[in-house]
Amino acid sequence: MSNPTGRLIIISAPSGAGKGTVIKKLLELRPELCYSISVTTRKPRAGEIHGESYYFVSHERFQELIKAEAFLEYADFVGEYYGTPKSMIDDCIYYGKDALLEIEVQGAEQIMKKKPDAVSIFIIPPDMKELERRLRARGTESEEQLKARLERAEQELEEKVHYDYVVVNDDITRAAEEILKIIEKGDQ
Repeated sequence: MSNPTGRLIIISAPSGAGKGTVIKKLLELRPELCYSISVTTRKPRAGEIHGESYYFVSHERFQELIKAEAFLEYADFVGEYYGTPKSMIDDCIYYGKDALLEIEVQGAEQIMKKKPDAVSIFIIPPDMKELERRLRARGTESEEQLKARLERAEQELEEKVHYDYVVVNDDITRAAEEILKIIEKGDQ
């Protein structure tokens, strides 16, 4: 039987809003959080490590995992797949730990329908100019991919109304501390 104290914490943001950086800071502040590592078909970026940043798999392997019903959710984002492994989340919650999910809007929507008691947090950039600056600074996308990500970001920003909380990432530490307060509020 699972421990009822383990909760699902969903964190979403448009590409480039800094959710990965904020989550890294959040995990420094509260290392006992159980971070769910997603599976993706996209290529690793500089500094990303298989099994720590993501589980990087081929499109064929991802399709096999879909058929095996191994995902709590999965989504196609700009031509690449991302998914949340069920087993990792189930284990965290079973052992009474809060499970932290970093997922795209499509996946978050799927999970919120399946797990209505999940805490959902949407991270936004201070403005679209800053978002574009951050995406360009990464230097990982072509101009065409960058344009697609910016268009997608504008669409995703409209989805923030479906989340329990919205946090502006104008400062990494401040944003992480705000999320930590949200999580701790639920612990009481």
